[in-house]
Formats: sequence, C-alpha cells, structure tokens
Amino acid sequence: MSPALRIGATGFALIAVCYGFARFAFGLFLPQIDGELGLGPSLGGVISGGSFAGYCVAIVASAILTERLGARAVATGAALVAATGMAGIALAPSPLILAIAVVVAGSSTGLASPPMAAAVAAAVSKGRQDLTNTVINAGVSAGVALSGPIALAITGQWRLAFGAFAAMALALALAAAISLPAASGSDRAGGLPTMTGPVLRLVSASFLMGAASTALWSFGGQIVSSQMGWGPTGTGLLWTCIGIGGLAGAWAGTLVGRFGLDRVHWAFLGLMAASILSVGFGFGPIPTLVGGAVFGAAYVMLTGIYLIWGTHALPDRPATGLMVGFLTIAVGQTVGAPLFGLLFAGPGVASAVIGFAAVALIAGAFRSGSAVDGAIA
Repeated sequence: MSPALRIGATGFALIAVCYGFARFAFGLFLPQIDGELGLGPSLGGVISGGSFAGYCVAIVASAILTERLGARAVATGAALVAATGMAGIALAPSPLILAIAVVVAGSSTGLASPPMAAAVAAAVSKGRQDLTNTVINAGVSAGVALSGPIALAITGQWRLAFGAFAAMALALALAAAISLPAASGSDRAGGLPTMTGPVLRLVSASFLMGAASTALWSFGGQIVSSQMGWGPTGTGLLWTCIGIGGLAGAWAGTLVGRFGLDRVHWAFLGLMAASILSVGFGFGPIPTLVGGAVFGAAYVMLTGIYLIWGTHALPDRPATGLMVGFLTIAVGQTVGAPLFGLLFAGPGVASAVIGFAAVALIAGAFRSGSAVDGAIA
C-alpha cells in the first residue's frame, strides 16, 4: 500500500471519529440532551463554546508536540482523548460533568489535525500532498454523515451513541499507532510562526468563517426543532445531509489548483451564507435538507482551503501551518457559539441567522496573496 493511501485512509478515519463524533455530534444530539439534563439554548451555547475552547488549547499543544514527538504519538493520543471524552458524555449525570466531557472530547480534534499534516509532509510525495491533506480533512463529513443514521437508528438514545463512538475511537488509536510514521515532517521546531501578510489574512478569514459556522454546527438541531417542529428523525436527516455534502470537500485541492485559492474561497463562503439562511428560515423540508448539504460542502471545502493556505504560507512547518488556520476557526467558533445562543434566546432565530450569514460573507474580504496562490500554482 502506498504511503498516500495508507496515511490518507488512517487520517480520514481518525478525523471522521474526532470531528464527526467527538466534536460535532453534540449539536446533533443537543435537543435530546437538553430534554434530559435541562440545558437551555444559552447553556447549550456555552458548552459548545467550551468544546471549541478546548480545541484551541489542544491544537496549539498538538503543533508543538508533533514537531517534538512526531506524528504517530500525537495522533494516537488524539484518538485516546476522543474515547475518554465521549465515554464521559455517555455517562454524564449532570450538566457540569457533561460540560467537562464535551470539552475533553472536543479537544481531540485539535490534537488530531496537526500530526496528520506532518505525516503527509513526511511520507507522501510533494505532488500528492494537497490532495491527500484535503481527502483526510473530508473525514469530517464521513463522521457527520454516519452520526445521522446512528441517531435515526437509536432514536433518543444519545448515551448509547456516544458509548459506541468511544469504542470506535479506541480502535482508531490502535490503527494510528500501527500505520502512521513517527517523523514530524518539519525542518525545524519551536516558536510562533512569522506573522506575514498571508498568515494574518488567513487568521482573519478563518476566524470569521468559524464564527459563522456555529449557526448550524452548534444549533442546527435546535433550529429545525423550533422552525420546522422536527424531532430526532428530522435532525438526523439534516445531519446526514450535512455529512454527505461535506464529502465534496475532498476536492478542495483539485479546485484550488484549477481556479485559484481566492476564487474558490469566495464561492464557498457565499454558499455557506446561503445555506445558513436556507436552514435558519425553515422554508420547507427540501430547502432545509438541501441547505444542510450545501453547508456541509461549504464548511469542509473552506477548512480544506485554510489547510492549503496555511501549509503553503509556512511550507517548512506543515503542522504549524495547519494549526494557524484551524486554531482561528476554533477561536471564531468559541466566540460564535455563545453569541448565537444569546441571539437565539433573545431577538430570535431570524436575527441570529441573518447576522451569522453576513459574517460568512465578510470573511471573503481577505485574500491569500500572490505568494500563496503562486506556490499552489
């Protein structure tokens, strides 16, 4: 098996479990969790924001540890942290314990991404690195797409679902330990990256996109529950559509290579804004589900774009290059989740979705710059 296929398959599965299950499945099951533990929109937003905050700390630590310890050790640790957090969610007896477990589970995603970028840089030929990285990144969608049918199959049994997810994470820890290279993929280690123009613009764009995305990642289930009257079945269908749509993100590297990073960036920010409005206004079952699929495609495509942007802006430090964009996505989500919850509980869902769709569009004001686009071309 070629290194690209071996690392790509392992990374795809690891990202599916860490992102799709450990981080984003909380939003899918939030209505059922709220019904049992009595969270409310504001507390649900704070807990979601806490998950994103845990991710922020973890992704910085992961970039540092990957450059020092190598890809294999950190990726294996990410899977173990995901298993621990999701087991905690499954067993949580109170909102406080749930919040702690959600933060632990969410932090696994921060740990998982930098070692995968480093593994690709260390073992995959340069001409296949962008494609392999964006295929791995599309694992987010596979996890989300699988969590939807699981929610449908075990309606209301959110504890059972998270227990099963924890078992899957344990299996991925073993796979990562066996199949990933020990190397870091970095020519040098340590220190903050140089804040060049492309890096600063990446920080700005990814922060705004991350904030906008919480409209559906954290509150998609509650939006369709309030706007459409959907229960667990409808929410599960929405999540499945988000996941299936997100598989399109595997082609981020191909589209960027053909049309340029900035054009693809603008196009998918526009689609994200449209999808937030489509789901948020509840125009009907078909527009809502189509909006979910478009949101999934836009989100995963945009994260792939920021991955490429970061690794080309810092070519000698791939784990850190990925960390910059993904960290600021999470910082945006940390800010966005509680803000959306407050708007939802106060002025209402319409004001919240209009405001957050506008935030997605504003992110398009930031360009990657000729240095990054030239390196990709």
